[in-house]
Amino acid sequence: MAGDWLNPYYPQVASFVFINVILGVSIYITLATGQLSLGNAGFMSIGAYTSAVLTTRYGIPMPAGIAMGAILAAAAGVVIGIPSLRLTGVYLAIATLGFGEVIRVLFVNWESLTGGAVGIAAIPQMGRALLARLRESGFEPGTVGLRDNQFIALTVFFVLLVLAALTILFFARLSGSRVGRAYSAIRMDEKAAEAAGIDTTYYKVLAFTQGAFLSGFAGALFAHTTSYISPADFTYHRAVEILVFAVFGGSEHLFGPVFGALFLTVMPEALRVISNYRYILYGILLVAMMVYRPQGVVDRALVERLSCARKTRGEAA
Repeated sequence: MAGDWLNPYYPQVASFVFINVILGVSIYITLATGQLSLGNAGFMSIGAYTSAVLTTRYGIPMPAGIAMGAILAAAAGVVIGIPSLRLTGVYLAIATLGFGEVIRVLFVNWESLTGGAVGIAAIPQMGRALLARLRESGFEPGTVGLRDNQFIALTVFFVLLVLAALTILFFARLSGSRVGRAYSAIRMDEKAAEAAGIDTTYYKVLAFTQGAFLSGFAGALFAHTTSYISPADFTYHRAVEILVFAVFGGSEHLFGPVFGALFLTVMPEALRVISNYRYILYGILLVAMMVYRPQGVVDRALVERLSCARKTRGEAA
């Protein structure tokens, strides 16, 4: 029978991996300037709710809703980032975590717009929207051997794959640019960077805004992937989860949070067969990482070793 070879569950899990990869990059950008922010869940909720409200209540096209959600989250990042310049370390983390909780409580109580604790349902879903457009031109998933739900899952998978890849590529290029070098200088020694003529205020607010933009972007994609959101999706647990992507994967290199997001999203699903113990194993793994490799799995030294090994094999060939 057509489509028996594809279980929609796997592309759905992969879709959440790509959303988490974007969130991992968002926390990396703020950490790149030495700012420990736990506000990503708040910015994510702004992007999600903005896009959901615009598309469900006002009929705004989905791409425009996603873009406006990300932009509004970035604007909130500027508003929060400027006064937060006075804070560092754990004080900044507490302040931004508080911001995220304020936003969540706001969405819980603004029932006329956000649906309160119940949330917003029937949000336009990316895969279904594209399938509806294709059907208008006469296309049917059966022509390529797929059922509707399989085509929808694959469509979302490929859209998010492209967006995650473009996000990684952009910020990988940024890391080697003047902006990326300024970020690194501020992270290593903010006073020395300022003495060298780097506008630390500008670059720290820029990093905060970029992180907020990506979080809002990921939130909007999450809304249009699941078709349902509620304040429970953006609690402080989500903020800690995003931070753990960088803590586990490593915050020294862009690929650290990317690896952390991939591994920590797939692992709970892989351990579902032992669901009664999977979170125990999850916790043991994180504690072991903190003890034996506090810099995370991926650091600059590891990336350089892998790069040198690849060049050596290329020369030998």
